[in-house]
Amino acid sequence: MAIAYLGLGSNLGDRKQNLAQALELMSQHLVVEQVSSIYETEPVGYERQPRFLNLVCRVSVRVSPEQLLHLVKKIEAKMGRRSAFRNAPRVIDIDILFYNGDIVSSGELTIPHSRLAERAFVLVPLAEIAPDMVHPGNGKAIKELLAILGEVSGVCRYADAPEL
Repeated sequence: MAIAYLGLGSNLGDRKQNLAQALELMSQHLVVEQVSSIYETEPVGYERQPRFLNLVCRVSVRVSPEQLLHLVKKIEAKMGRRSAFRNAPRVIDIDILFYNGDIVSSGELTIPHSRLAERAFVLVPLAEIAPDMVHPGNGKAIKELLAILGEVSGVCRYADAPEL
């Protein structure tokens, strides 16, 4: 079994329920081992949209990275995600952050996620559940990458979010 870390985000509809539904749908195909707290975050890229709820989870899978990508895209589609412009509002977004410490680069998939080290909305929940995990591309631990970002603004633990 491979270990992967996935980032989930939602900023349309019932954001918390969207995250819970995505986790439930994923658990039908893989083992969700650990889930971070939920964080409310400012949008990145296209800022004229609602705030996001984000979390990171650790999963065990018996599929290749490419098969995992197809699975998460299928879940996004099932939940009503539609193709729009880059960084558009969305019901659910599921990104593969890491897969077994591998580096994957193809036309449709890049692992580790290419912008992971720049994004507090990923690093904060990831540091909560895997602070000492080392990024295979740059050799730095997640807690180091978070420290490099410096002051983290626009990311706060979601007060209305008991465990999913």
